[in-house]
Amino acid sequence: MAHPVDVHVGKRIRHRRWLIGMTQQQLAEKVGIKFQQIQKYETGANRVSASRLWDISDAMDVPVSFFFDGLQEEDKAPADKADKASVPEDLMGDKEALDLVRSYYAIPENQRRRLFELARVLSDAA
Repeated sequence: MAHPVDVHVGKRIRHRRWLIGMTQQQLAEKVGIKFQQIQKYETGANRVSASRLWDISDAMDVPVSFFFDGLQEEDKAPADKADKASVPEDLMGDKEALDLVRSYYAIPENQRRRLFELARVLSDAA
């Protein structure tokens, strides 16, 4: 069974890879391994060594600490589960959500503000 820290680090690798629009194959080539190994890292099936995590952080242009961000918060129970009920627990691990965020930031800023306000009004009405 995978250790929770290995699963978290794997999710963060996948999260960053999706944010920058990189495939598993592209990341594997930059790091010098096979894409199947990236798959195993992302699921937490295989533990990422310190040196490999260093290479991955360099390939994805983030500090090594990025992969551990949010680890402490996962251990804490949410204060109000009712507020979190409608939002998936691993929101940034959801490819659709990441694609939406990437598309949102591709919109010019003035239109993005208007879209944000529309989304806020629609969510309040729901």
